[in-house]
Amino acid sequence: MAGHSKWANIKHRKARADAKKGKEFTRVTKEIITAVKVGGPDPEANPRLRLALQKAKAVNLPKDNIERNIKKASSADQNNYEEITYELYGHGGVGIIVEIMTDNKNRTSSDVHIATMKRGGNIASPGSVAYNFDKKGIITIDKSAMEEEALFLAATEAGAEDFEATEDAYVITTAPEMLYEVKENLDKLGLESDANLEMIPKVYVECDDATLEANQALIDWLEDLDDVDMIYHNMQQN
Repeated sequence: MAGHSKWANIKHRKARADAKKGKEFTRVTKEIITAVKVGGPDPEANPRLRLALQKAKAVNLPKDNIERNIKKASSADQNNYEEITYELYGHGGVGIIVEIMTDNKNRTSSDVHIATMKRGGNIASPGSVAYNFDKKGIITIDKSAMEEEALFLAATEAGAEDFEATEDAYVITTAPEMLYEVKENLDKLGLESDANLEMIPKVYVECDDATLEANQALIDWLEDLDDVDMIYHNMQQN
């Protein structure tokens, strides 16, 4: 029986890993399609598409899938994906921002409402949570890639707003509209980096263990929704 249980646990972990990988594929596929719809199919003339293709490469999305989706996005028959943001109040007054890319707003609205009914929290009016967050471009680079002072100077010259060295990575902050430009200037130095637009909390809400657990259950439910791309929150453990 012990062996059977172990195998069941392994299968469960593999299923979760496969689901995560599948969602990563879905996310970058939608980013590619949206980038093409907005800026055209030529990566050289479309910085948003260039970044989407880099993300696709990072998650090992097959080349055939990439080419097929660029072609599909160029067709008038391809559905448009809308970018929607939901603002929620979680447990203990925690602010939660849910970024969504969907081709069916009614389905998405129903899914988010079900999440709050099942796991608590309330959908807030637009702006009531977002005012406590700043939208920033965040670029992360492995610490082994370059000496800190040299990278700091390169990032500053490229137009970065802030630079931080964490335990295993350098974190470069940019204005949202500068993300693509700063990343591409650093790419010219041969640096591999991960770049995203993120919502950074201005103020954090301290939570006890029970409140953290309740909010995490809500976040986990939301993350499992197909249309959800990113979730940000401002909770912090006591």
